[in-house]
Amino acid sequence: MNTTDHRPASTTPATCDDGWTPTHVTRALLGWGVVAGPFYVVVSLAQALTRDGFDPTRHQWSLLENGDLGWVQVANFILTGLMVVAYAVGLGRVLAGGRGGRWAPVLTAAFGVSLVAAGVFRADPALGFPVGTPDGPGTVSTHGILHFAAAGVGFAAIAGSCFVLARRFSGEGTRGLARFSRVTGVVFLGGFLCVASGAGSLAANLLFTGAVVLVFAWVALVAVHLYRSLAD
Repeated sequence: MNTTDHRPASTTPATCDDGWTPTHVTRALLGWGVVAGPFYVVVSLAQALTRDGFDPTRHQWSLLENGDLGWVQVANFILTGLMVVAYAVGLGRVLAGGRGGRWAPVLTAAFGVSLVAAGVFRADPALGFPVGTPDGPGTVSTHGILHFAAAGVGFAAIAGSCFVLARRFSGEGTRGLARFSRVTGVVFLGGFLCVASGAGSLAANLLFTGAVVLVFAWVALVAVHLYRSLAD
């Protein structure tokens, strides 16, 4: 008896119920780029507004790693960094073979790793925080130096990723996103240089905080753009 099934093959697109396709995996990885920024900003702001002695206009969010509740910001850095690394993997998958397909993911991953390192190596207490810390820059420790070094490498890396992707988007004709990428890179580098040279300055601190929010907004926007570009 002939048991061959002559029914036509289904043309229904694969769904998550049928198992994840490479596109599903890439989209899931890109999704972490949308989550990372809001997670980091909300957790940091919640502490900045509730921790005793913390002045958001004067103190950098890194200082929240100190004190009895410092572990919250430590975890915030590490988890956010891991999310950014996952996003970088997705970035590499979707950009593979194209302009910026190598450097944008590498530079973005370096930023993620730097956030993890900034969580492992805590910033030194300074500027009167936590409560009881003398006013001023404070004592510099090995941990503090490594924290600052990780930040410097990571911030330069994500700014570089902004410029690499700006070139790609410009070549694709996505000029609005290209311009936003360039502006984000310039503002972020400027914010870091300001806060590095003017610790405790109201203008420098607010500019840097705004630059951090801006760069995470850029990451989320790029993630959404690339997510939508993937065919189902």
